[in-house]
Amino acid sequence: MRILGLDYGSKTVGVAVSDPLGITAQGLEIINRKSPSKLRQTLARIEELCAQYEVTKIVLGFPKNMNNTEGERCELTKEFKAMLEKRTNLPVELWDERLTTVSADLAMMEMGIRRENRKQYVDEIAAVFILQGYLDLQANQAKG
Repeated sequence: MRILGLDYGSKTVGVAVSDPLGITAQGLEIINRKSPSKLRQTLARIEELCAQYEVTKIVLGFPKNMNNTEGERCELTKEFKAMLEKRTNLPVELWDERLTTVSADLAMMEMGIRRENRKQYVDEIAAVFILQGYLDLQANQAKG
């Protein structure tokens, strides 16, 4: 039972996957797009990863505003969610991703990754934070 975590951005999609037990999230890759509207290759790559890792669910970061409102990015994310569900035939769950990019940036600073190198990793690490947050909530609910 692996779960894929995605950080969907205008130019990239950060990808993380859970271990088979659904306890920890690991970064996989960053999918780059030439244009925000070009999603066919992105969806195809996500479909490949789902098959390769035998994914049973996708957790998609949902970029709410800090005041809990939904802006334009949320609408685009909902459209991407619908495309993912149609393409993969898997359930896609939205996960509040507020501050995941900030957390990813802080984690890289703590690891000593230079500022100019952080941009290439931030989306993948943000996907790890999104997926790990989801996995932690599932584990806590199972306990309680």
